[in-house]
Amino acid sequence: MKDQLFRDANAISRGADELNANYSTADIVKRIWKEHLRPRLGLLSIAVTAMLLTAATTGAIPFLIQRTADDVFVAKQEEMVLWIAVAIVVVTVLKAISEYVADTTVAYLGHRFIADLRIQMFAKLARADLSWIQTVHSGRILSSFLNDANLIRATASRSMVTLGENFLKVIILVGSMFYMDARFSVLILIFLPLAIIMLSRQRRKMRKSTSKSLQETGDLSALITQTLRGMRVVRAYRQEGQEEARAASAINRALEFTMRGTRARALSSPSMELLVGFGFALAIYFAGTQGVRGDLTLGHFMGFMTAALLIYSPLKSVATLQTQLQEGVAAASRVFGVVDRPITLVELEDAKPLKLDKGEIEFKDVTFAYDPENVVLKGVSLTVPPGNTVALVGPSGSGKSTLVNLALRFFDPEQGQVLIDGQDIKHVTLNSLRESIALVTQDPVLFDDTIRANIAYGAKPVVDDEVIAAAKAAAAHDFIMGLPKGYDTRVGEAGGLLSGGERQRIAIARAIYKDAPILLLDEPTSSLDSEAEAKVQAALEGLMQGRSVLMIAHRLSTVKKADFICVLDQGRIVEIGRHDQLVAKGGLYTRLHSTQFGIAGGYADAIPDADAPVAVAGE
Repeated sequence: MKDQLFRDANAISRGADELNANYSTADIVKRIWKEHLRPRLGLLSIAVTAMLLTAATTGAIPFLIQRTADDVFVAKQEEMVLWIAVAIVVVTVLKAISEYVADTTVAYLGHRFIADLRIQMFAKLARADLSWIQTVHSGRILSSFLNDANLIRATASRSMVTLGENFLKVIILVGSMFYMDARFSVLILIFLPLAIIMLSRQRRKMRKSTSKSLQETGDLSALITQTLRGMRVVRAYRQEGQEEARAASAINRALEFTMRGTRARALSSPSMELLVGFGFALAIYFAGTQGVRGDLTLGHFMGFMTAALLIYSPLKSVATLQTQLQEGVAAASRVFGVVDRPITLVELEDAKPLKLDKGEIEFKDVTFAYDPENVVLKGVSLTVPPGNTVALVGPSGSGKSTLVNLALRFFDPEQGQVLIDGQDIKHVTLNSLRESIALVTQDPVLFDDTIRANIAYGAKPVVDDEVIAAAKAAAAHDFIMGLPKGYDTRVGEAGGLLSGGERQRIAIARAIYKDAPILLLDEPTSSLDSEAEAKVQAALEGLMQGRSVLMIAHRLSTVKKADFICVLDQGRIVEIGRHDQLVAKGGLYTRLHSTQFGIAGGYADAIPDADAPVAVAGE
C-alpha cells in the first residue's frame, strides 16, 4: 500500500458493521449521563468543584500579572512585592491541589464507567442468543470488549475535562478579558464562530473513519485468534505467507481509516490557531496603537494578553470537542450495539421451576430452522423413556445436534413442543431446566483453572471427596494423581495441557459430579483413539446408569448398547429400533453400519415419504 499522508485512498471501502447500531451523539451523551454519571453525582460534584477552583485560580493569574506590572515595576510600590509573591504561592498551591483532585476523580469516573460497561457487555454476551453469537467471530467481540471500550473511556475522560475544567476556564478567562477590555476581547474572539462551523464539517467524517478503523481492528483480532488456534494447520500447509499477507492487509486498511480520522482531527487545531491568530493580530495592533498614544498602561496590556494566552489552550479544546467526541461516539455505537441487542430466547414471566419426576424427554411434532431457507427438523416426534438411552445417528446435517440444543433450550422450535415429564420447557425457568441436565460434548470445554474447579464447574459447592469420587467414576483419578499438583493442576487454555482422552474424562467427571437425572451426549468419543475410547466408554456406561440419555454417536461400540436407536436423515426420523433390528432391516442404518458411520450423504433411497408416519421411541 502506498503511503497516504494527506489524501484519502478512495479505493478502500468497508462493508456494514455487524456490531454497530445507529445512535446519535445526543443519544450517547444522554445515556452516559443517565446510566453512568448521574448515579455517581457525589464524585462528579467533587470533580466539578475541583475544576471550578482550577479555573478560578487560572483566572486570577492575569490580575496578578497586571498588579505586578503596574504596582511594582511602574508605581514602584515595594510593599506590594511580598503580597503579590504570597498571592502567587497561594494561587499556585490551590491550583495544583485542585488539578490533582480533578484529574484523579475524572480518571476514576472514566475507568469506573468502562468497568460498568464491560460488565454489561459480558452479561449480555453470557445470555445472548446462540444464533447471533455463532455469526460473529469471537475476535471481533473481543476487540470491541477491549479496544472500543478503551476508546470510549479516553473520549469520556477528555470530554469531562473539556466540558468541566476547560469550559470553566474559558468562561472565567473570557470574563477577565471583558472586564479588562471588552473591545480587545471581541477582536480576539470574533473568528471563533467561523472556526466552530469549519470544525463541525469534520464531525461526520471523523465518526465514519473511526467506526471503520474499529471494524478493521476487529477483523485483525479475529485473524490473530484464528491463526493462533490453527497454527499447526497453518504450518502443515505452509500458509504462513498467506496469513502474513492477510494480516498486513487488515493492518494497512486499519491504518488508512485511522489516518482519515487523524487528518480530520489534525485539521481542528490548525484551524483554531489560524483564526485565533488573526484575532490576536488585530488585538495587538489596536492595543499597540493605544499604547503608543498613552491610552493603555503596560500592566493593563500585560494582564489582558496573559488572559488571552491562557485562554488559548482551553478554548481550542472546547472548540474542537465535537470533532474529538466522534471517536467515542463511534466506539459507543458498537459497544451499545452489543449491550442493547435484544434477546429473543427469554424466560416467560409466569415460568415455574421444572418439577422433575421420571426424567422423560419428548419432542412433539418439532420443526426447526436456523434460517427460512435451512429447515433442519421437519415434524419430528421422539420420546426418550425414563432411565433409557436413545442414540441419534444419521448423516451430517440431519438434525442430531439440533435436537440436543432444543432439549437444553438453546433454541425454541418453530413449531411443536419439547416436553420434560409432560412440561413444556418454554414454560419452566431456565435455571431449573439446565440444573436437571448434564452435557458432555465431543470437544470437551475446559477452563484455564485447576482440575478440581473444572470438575465442580457449574454444580454444587466444591466438596473434595465428591470431586475425587466423580473422577474415579470417570476413570480419571489415576492420571490426575500422576500430575505435578494432582487436583490442583491447571489444565491450560482450553485444557491444552491434557490429552484428548484426559480432557474427555474430566468432562465426564463434571457430569457425574453434577448428578443430573438427564444426560445429553454429543459424540463424546468421536475424536479419541481406541485406547482412550475404551476408557471413556467405560466411564460413560457408569454415568448413564439410571439416567434418561439422549446421545449422538457415530461409533458402533457406543450405539449398539442403546435401548433405542433413532436414525435421522434430512430432518426426519426414518428408522427407529434396537441395533440388531435395524441391522437386519436393510435400510439406512444398515448402510451406516456397513461403513462404520463414516460416510455422510448418498442415502437418497432411505429418505422417507413426507407423509409417512413418524415412529416414537418407547412405543
